[in-house]
Amino acid sequence: MNEMFLEPDRAAMSEMGGLVLDRVIDFIEGLPDRPTDNTTGAAVTADLVESFLAAPPEQPGDLKELLDRLDGAVGCAYETAGPGYLAYVPGGGLYSSALAEFYARGINRYGSLAFAAPALTALEESVLRWMAQEVCGLPQGSAGLLTTGGSMATFSAVVAARQEHLGEELDGGTLYVTQYTHHSVAKAARLAGLKARHVRTVPCDQDLRMDPGAAAAMIDADRRAGLRPFLIVGSAGTTDTGTVDPLPALADLAEREDLWFHVDAAYGGFFRLTERGRRQLEGTERADSVTLDPHKTLFLPFGTGALVVRDPAKLYAAHEGTGDYLQDIGTSGGLPNYAHMGPELTHEVRGLRAWLPLHLHGVSAFRKALDEKLDLAEHTHTALSRIPALEVPRRPDLSTVAFRVRPRDHSTHAATEADTATRKLLKRINNDPRLLLSSTLIDNRQTIRICIVTHRTHANRINDILDLIAHQTEQL
Repeated sequence: MNEMFLEPDRAAMSEMGGLVLDRVIDFIEGLPDRPTDNTTGAAVTADLVESFLAAPPEQPGDLKELLDRLDGAVGCAYETAGPGYLAYVPGGGLYSSALAEFYARGINRYGSLAFAAPALTALEESVLRWMAQEVCGLPQGSAGLLTTGGSMATFSAVVAARQEHLGEELDGGTLYVTQYTHHSVAKAARLAGLKARHVRTVPCDQDLRMDPGAAAAMIDADRRAGLRPFLIVGSAGTTDTGTVDPLPALADLAEREDLWFHVDAAYGGFFRLTERGRRQLEGTERADSVTLDPHKTLFLPFGTGALVVRDPAKLYAAHEGTGDYLQDIGTSGGLPNYAHMGPELTHEVRGLRAWLPLHLHGVSAFRKALDEKLDLAEHTHTALSRIPALEVPRRPDLSTVAFRVRPRDHSTHAATEADTATRKLLKRINNDPRLLLSSTLIDNRQTIRICIVTHRTHANRINDILDLIAHQTEQL
């Protein structure tokens, strides 16, 4: 290696790029056969972990040898990009988005202030306006910012709501969620300076949806107690079961009580691209803010979240700030300055990772893929409901199906036995290297969940999984 290695010539760059590209293509081609959980047993060794804890060497290494080492680390992981990963909410990662990200990182443009890259800012803004207005149904003028994920988007939404309704005096600020609202909301509230006891848990109805009547009663009681209700959060697809809260009723409540209405659509939001999803997620268009995770149901790589808001001025009011060293910056020409809309003062141009796939494949390709996931969820629900030993308590709102072993009677002892059998069934299912499911607690019962999101998951893999579940249930 020569002293100019930090600036390789064209031939060296081409060779280096080819080595990496070949690895990525080989990886993607092999995804159908890769095990979904390779984090235990012989694959995870103390030597492997220790080798990656070592400090970098003084002298240069060989790229091929380093890539060989990386292959070992990549293999020691959940295979979240594969067709059999149905645990939690998967993220597959489009190849076209990876190419866009490589391009974006190569050109390395500054994406926080519009004057530094106005056309690329316009590109990113076009993606955000599309998400806000076309996907979520918010009015003209709505927009937002791309984030590292739904948690950061939710944090900025809570901060904006806090600033709008509480100002500088946070005492008594109270917000409303359910036990199935994603825990990032409570975390965001804590980071925003609100007290944990003022994150109210509203009861759910028998379908696991927030009860608007119960929420109204809690808000009234809190006001009478001298608290300051300011925010209510509706879920457009919970992590546990994909359940959608009654968003129109919550929007009515928020309007009547002068609350900020936030919709957590991190999982479910992009299903609004489909006719079924738009009907199921009606009410999102009335939100003050919406969290979306393009790395979930837009199939982009991890690290891609979004916050869209009805009135972007309220993001500026909560996040804007400057320093003397910025006195020489140019005007934005009407384009947004993302550094003034969220907590991050520096971020890359994030829009390319969404812009290129959307323009390359067309929105219809994403719509068809999401419709396929809804079809597969319906098929899964129907098939599991035909297995007598299983209890499938709810038809899926989106693409998550929850099931468990049916108790032999209504006694507490029978429920405990069924919970034990459900855990045993999950373990047996996950012993198959082709897939990975996860579990949760619903109605205080052990419940297995299948979340069908990855764009690489199709009917052939789902049918294999259903056959396996049926066979393993018979063995209990």
